[in-house]
Amino acid sequence: MRLIPLHPRVVSVLAIVGATAMVVCSCASHALSEEHFGEIPPWLEKHVGEGDGQIPKIVLQRARAYYMQKVVEGAAKNPCYFAMDATRPSVARSGGVARRFYIICEHDMSFRAVSSGYGNGRRLPGANFANGKRCAKNFGNAEGSKLTTGGGYVTAETRTSFKGYYRTRGKSVPLVRAFVQFEGEGDTANARERAIGGHSAVLLRGMCLRKRPKSPYANKKGYVPYGRLLDYSSGRSNGCTSWTPEASEVIVDMIKDRPTTVYIYPESRDIDAVREAVKAGKSLSSAGVYWSARCLREIGSPKFWTKEKLEPIIAKHRKSLPSRPPRPLPICRSG
Repeated sequence: MRLIPLHPRVVSVLAIVGATAMVVCSCASHALSEEHFGEIPPWLEKHVGEGDGQIPKIVLQRARAYYMQKVVEGAAKNPCYFAMDATRPSVARSGGVARRFYIICEHDMSFRAVSSGYGNGRRLPGANFANGKRCAKNFGNAEGSKLTTGGGYVTAETRTSFKGYYRTRGKSVPLVRAFVQFEGEGDTANARERAIGGHSAVLLRGMCLRKRPKSPYANKKGYVPYGRLLDYSSGRSNGCTSWTPEASEVIVDMIKDRPTTVYIYPESRDIDAVREAVKAGKSLSSAGVYWSARCLREIGSPKFWTKEKLEPIIAKHRKSLPSRPPRPLPICRSG
């Protein structure tokens, strides 16, 4: 593998051997721009584009630069890194699920594109920052906003939790979902506070309690929760990055004890630049910015909602809600 020279300020050598990425650096770590990481290798250049399963060049450049920065800092210890283009629609032109999350492993020259959900937002008195199922218009970093925040993240610990049982092929199966916590900086710095991370895009609806005393998940009275399994892989989330169960299993296994980076496009600066270009009637290419053309036609213009703007609105709404004690799950009527 040919090593690509880094920015002159960084006297370092990147060596990816097997499953370990090591960087020896004789200077202090600093932020690297996408240009500092060198040219995209030819095998990876083949995956660059705006078609289904392809990654836009600006998204790849930034994802590579952010990954390299975190390798230099010692935060990323994985030979693979992730990226996401949240400007893309959830449905491909073929009618199938669109692929907008990317798993990139340069040490073995592998590239994989999978589906992913984005934040659905909310509609509250005084502010409508809800997103449609197909294309995202609103982004933000306010706690409680259920919006996606673009920028860089590093994967942290993985936690698993039991959600309940559901029936499939005539059998009762427990849903135990893994959640990968993200750590951010800048606009994404409150990722832990917001419980932002990655997980499988499945949940249970219509929950009730059923007697199953021998279950390891049974409560003191021998009941366990049951529900209907809902897969929302092609839709929205509450702000987290969500994958299909199959992709989630692969990703969680990849990052076990080996943290890596997740770069999500667009950042707030990109959203502001696109808004300005649309307002001025300029083409995005002439303005030097990127957005999925299909979604831009649908949303008109994107918007980034800062936490300073939204959190007071969300807090006011919470205070206006009547205080109600939690309602216990009902007993299942059958089975």
